Formats: sequence, C-alpha cells, structure tokens
Amino acid sequence: MGMMKKMGKLGVAKLIYDEARKPENQARIKAAAAKVQTTVQERRAKRPR
Repeated sequence: MGMMKKMGKLGVAKLIYDEARKPENQARIKAAAAKVQTTVQERRAKRPR
C-alpha cells in the first residue's frame, strides 16, 4: 500500500512539474512571486521599529 501512495505522489509531482515548465504558466508564477514580494515589502515598511 505504501508503494502505491508513493507512486501517486510521484505522478502528481510530475504533473505539477510539467505544467510549471509551460511558458504561460512561468509568466503566471513570476507575476505571483512579484506580488508576494511587494506585499511582504509593504508589510515590513508598515511595521514599527
């Protein structure tokens, strides 16, 4: 049973990896990463020292 779980997880990981390699998804990932970075920077700027 444990081997089947590992195979299932491996299949899902490969699917995610293959999708992430597509150019349109790479652009989407870069945009999301930039949005997260700006949000973090804004929160740090608001934090009192």
